[in-house]
Amino acid sequence: MDRTERFYRIDRLLRASPITPFVKLQEALGVSRAQLKRDLAYMRERFNAPIEYDRDANGYKFGRPLAGPRYELPGLWFSAEDTHALLTMVQVLKGLDSEVLGQHVAPFLERLRAILGAGDHSWKEVENRIRLIPIGRRAPEAGHFGVVAGALMRRRRLHVKHFNRVSGAVTERDLSPQSLVYYRDNWYLDAWCHLRDGLRTFALDAVAGAWQLDAQAQEVSPADMDAHHAASYGIFAGAPRHLAVLRFNARRARWVAKERWHRDQDGRFLDDGSYELRVPYSNSLELTMDVLKYGPDVEVMAPAELRREVAKRLRAALMVYEPENPV
Repeated sequence: MDRTERFYRIDRLLRASPITPFVKLQEALGVSRAQLKRDLAYMRERFNAPIEYDRDANGYKFGRPLAGPRYELPGLWFSAEDTHALLTMVQVLKGLDSEVLGQHVAPFLERLRAILGAGDHSWKEVENRIRLIPIGRRAPEAGHFGVVAGALMRRRRLHVKHFNRVSGAVTERDLSPQSLVYYRDNWYLDAWCHLRDGLRTFALDAVAGAWQLDAQAQEVSPADMDAHHAASYGIFAGAPRHLAVLRFNARRARWVAKERWHRDQDGRFLDDGSYELRVPYSNSLELTMDVLKYGPDVEVMAPAELRREVAKRLRAALMVYEPENPV
């Protein structure tokens, strides 16, 4: 059990009898002697709990209320990850318009809402007070998603028409699907591309056509998939070829220091209050976009190639607002 749960268990045990032996508390919580003492001290200091030690009985009890704030434990609640997962599922189910799944959705949604209301507040209050706001979502074609997902689970190859948004060209290729990834509110397909003879990641909304083939999909090992995803920055990962060194000014440093950009990132505060972040990457496209959103609050220190790329984009943006020959 986590620490908050232990506080509630201690509270219930102390209220259940005039004196609760130390050994009984320890056995009920399943913690060490030192941990139990720390928990009791924390409840006294942080929550003003009137916990008293009875030396003769070698146990604890609630005494008279102490001066100061009223003793009250924090409300039972989910972690940030739990809350996000539950509310995401609720939002998806509420927006589902499917004749196939419709008859199954209502009881599942009811169960999720029961879990949301398992704390100190009703599920209605939770949904009213906590919002998830998706942004930048690009919906794939419903029919294409079904074909891709079906081939993925049946381990069959796909023939797709893929639209390249940079060049505007449409290419046809055969893919061996490996996994579907939901990233930054959009769907991506990791697949072995038989045209390029390598692992590639495709934005599913850029798929202009998809057909399942009879041929068995070529398998990529879990270790290779993990290396493809985790080694470099962003969704279009691959083996890292560069190390970006970014310096955020003191104004932005306290925010960025809390952010997780990559599994293997390395960050440190510098003497002037700025923050240096080192991130491995292969494809610079997504990293460049993320750097640009910080404007003057960040400087690319290395490599020189990334620094030039960001500078070029910034100059191009400036020309939109301050052209060389204004009218």
